[in-house]
Amino acid sequence: MSSKTLTVPARLLRRCFHKPRRVFHVDPVRLYYGSPQVVTGSAVRTVDLRSDTVTKPGAAMRRAMAEAEVGDDVFGEDPTVNELQKFAADMFGMEAALYVPTGTMSNLIAVMVHCRERGDEMIVGDLSHIHVYEQGGSAQLAGVHSAVVTTLGDGTFDLDQLISKIRHGYPKPHYPRSRLVCVENTHNIQGGRVLPLSFLQELRSVADKFGLAVHMDGARVMNAAVALGIQPNVILQHCDSVSVCLSKGLGAPVGTMLGGSKDFIQRAVRARKALGGGMCQWGILATAGKIALSDMIDRLEEDHRNARRFAQGLLQCDPPLYHVDLTTVETNILRFRLQDTQMTPAEFCERMTSVDEEEVKALGQGLQVLMFPFVGNTVRAVWHLGISEEDTQLAILKAQFVAQQHKLKSIREA
Repeated sequence: MSSKTLTVPARLLRRCFHKPRRVFHVDPVRLYYGSPQVVTGSAVRTVDLRSDTVTKPGAAMRRAMAEAEVGDDVFGEDPTVNELQKFAADMFGMEAALYVPTGTMSNLIAVMVHCRERGDEMIVGDLSHIHVYEQGGSAQLAGVHSAVVTTLGDGTFDLDQLISKIRHGYPKPHYPRSRLVCVENTHNIQGGRVLPLSFLQELRSVADKFGLAVHMDGARVMNAAVALGIQPNVILQHCDSVSVCLSKGLGAPVGTMLGGSKDFIQRAVRARKALGGGMCQWGILATAGKIALSDMIDRLEEDHRNARRFAQGLLQCDPPLYHVDLTTVETNILRFRLQDTQMTPAEFCERMTSVDEEEVKALGQGLQVLMFPFVGNTVRAVWHLGISEEDTQLAILKAQFVAQQHKLKSIREA
């Protein structure tokens, strides 16, 4: 991309310097999983990079849902659900699979099945989704204690530290019993990082040595498979169970697949029922899941390209406001920093959602780009099927505009 593409005209900068700006009101986006108010008007376009969970089913998927054959899944009689479960199990290289309403429920079911007694313990990364974003459900609802290991920059953790966390000497009365290790692939907080196969192989050896099960929170494991250029079962051969979301980049409106052995899934059916996840005629949703797994995986590569294109665009911005480590941009999630500490991530996200007259004059339309202030004083942006290459280019232009306005503000204040 040429620098000319990213340059806002000098006359616009002079206007920004000398004239007050009239701003259209927009509620700031400040919190992860927040719900900003979207600016309305013909001159405003929204590029939603908050999460790949905001995707919506397309026309073909909606038609398939309307025409789906259904039955009572609690009785095991929904043919579309049964087909989806068989399809997923084959794809995962596992004996069986279970359709579950949400990823959080799926992870909790896995913990409940692997850790069969209250007071059992699982070992998780301190920045894992299970530990940070699922309300401690394993403790609240399953009575399972968590021990944490330090999450490294690539989403892995030190296996020697893991070994040091394993409890020994059960049934001594003082300690919980170590039962399970959980990993996350791709790793959300660490910016969509893909777990190396070598790490998973070594983890499997450690787990086998100490009698532990391995569960993968694979909400975005299809992104990992696409990034590595391999089939999902190559990754999942190192795990006893996996939870795979259909409602992120794969575009289904709802649903997660839980995979494992036949015995594991039989127990998982009981846990799902206890948690209120037993559904009846939900082949209407399962047919969207079938399309997600059969037709939508290859398109994830487009999301990866757009995320990297945006990252490269940030590095080309003049003045330089953004810091991005391109070696960490592996899939559809991007984390970046602001080089000027005078602008916080929350202020940056607020500015990316606001639209003013000068922006409309410069770019021909108002652009509202939704992102989140994220952990570690960073900003997170996520690409998905609702974001095109054109959307990505427009988001780069908005980031350039914000950088130039921030420079003018700094000059005025100086």
